[in-house]
Amino acid sequence: MTIILIILLIFIAWLAIDFFFGRLKHLNSVTKRNYPQRHANWQLFTDGQELYNHLFEDISNAKHHIHILFYIVKNDSISNDFLNLLKKKAEEGVKVRLLLDRVGSYRISRKAVRLLRESGVHFSFSNKPRFPFIFYTVNYRNHRKITVIDGNIGYFGGFNIGKEYLGHDSYLGYWQDFHLKIRGDGVQDLQSEFILDWGKATKEYLHNESVYFPKLKQGPLPLRFLPTDGAFMKDLLIDLIKNSKSEILIGTPYFIPGYEILQVILAARKRGVTVKILVPYKADHLFVKEAAFPYFKVMLKAGCQIYRYTNGFYHGKIILIDNGLCDFGTANFDKRSFFINDELNCFIRDPAFIEKIRNEFLIDAFHRSEKLTTKKYEKRPFLQRSKEFFSSLISDLL
Repeated sequence: MTIILIILLIFIAWLAIDFFFGRLKHLNSVTKRNYPQRHANWQLFTDGQELYNHLFEDISNAKHHIHILFYIVKNDSISNDFLNLLKKKAEEGVKVRLLLDRVGSYRISRKAVRLLRESGVHFSFSNKPRFPFIFYTVNYRNHRKITVIDGNIGYFGGFNIGKEYLGHDSYLGYWQDFHLKIRGDGVQDLQSEFILDWGKATKEYLHNESVYFPKLKQGPLPLRFLPTDGAFMKDLLIDLIKNSKSEILIGTPYFIPGYEILQVILAARKRGVTVKILVPYKADHLFVKEAAFPYFKVMLKAGCQIYRYTNGFYHGKIILIDNGLCDFGTANFDKRSFFINDELNCFIRDPAFIEKIRNEFLIDAFHRSEKLTTKKYEKRPFLQRSKEFFSSLISDLL
C-alpha cells in the first residue's frame, strides 16, 4: 500500500511539473495579434442544419481554394458527407487544406486521413501532443473553427462537424449555438489565422502568397478579430466587465471563470449592473456542470440571474455589454479557454447584430430555461455536492 501511494504521489508530481514547465514554454512563444476593425457582410446561424446547408453549398461552389480548421470532426454520416465533399473538390482541382485538432478529432481514422490525402486534400492535425511536456500538450487544444473559401467567404463560431450538432444526440437533444458567415472585408483576418495555424502544423507558410488575399469589398458589420493562444483573454474580459455600466449577458456551455473574473463580476453587481448568465442544464462532459456551482453560490447571493437551458444543449459563446458590444466566437467562459486553448473571438459593435443576439439570449433564458434560485441551489443532492468538490480541484483542465 505504501509503495502504491508513493508511486501515485510521484505521478501527480510529474503531472504538475510537466504542466507548469509546458505552460511556461508555451507562454514564451505566444505573441499578441491585433487586427484592425473590418466591415463585413454577414449572416448569423443558430441551427446546425441551416449552417451545414450553406457551408456545404459554399464549399461545393469553391473555385480556387478551401481552407478549413475545426476542433472536432466526428466519425458519423454527416462527417463523412463533409469529408467526401472535400475530396470531391480536391479531385476537381481546388486546393483544399484541412486542419483538425489532434485530440478534439481523435475519432478520425488513419484510413480516413489516407483517403483524404489520396484524393488530393492537404491534411494535418493541429496541436499534436509532444515530448517532453506530454501532459501539457495533450491539454493544449486548437479550439478555433475557421472556414475560408476563395479568400472571399468566411465562417467562424461555435459549431463543429457531427450529427450531435444537428440535434441528433438522444441525450443532449437540440443543439443551440452560434456561427457567423462573413463575406468580403474581414475574411483576410480569418485567412491569416488559418495560415498561421497551418504553418505551425505543417511548416508550409502561405502569408506572402497574394492569391489567398484578394481585394475585398466592405459591408455593414463592424467587427474586429481577437485571436488568443492561451493568453490575453482574461485581461480582455476583465476590461470589458470593469467598464460595464448597465448590463452584462453571458452565454456559455461551461462557466468556470476563476477567482479574478468572478471578483470583477461581483464588483459590477455592486455598481448596480444587471448580470444574467445562461448555461446548459445538461452537461456534455464530466464535471463541467458541477464546477460551475461554487461560483453560482456567491453570484446568486450578489443578485446575479442564472438560467439553465432546458430545450436541449446550449453551446453558445457570447458576451453582451451594455447593449453596445458583443463578444462572439469560440471561447467558453472557462479557465481552459482563458489559459490553455487557441481561440478566436471578435468584438462587434453593430446595433442590428447586437439586437439579434440579445433577443436570442433573452428568448433562450426566459422561455427555454429554468431559473436557478437560492432555494433550488440549496436542494442539491449529496452526490452533486461531492462532484462539485472534486471538480473544483481539477477545474483548470475541464
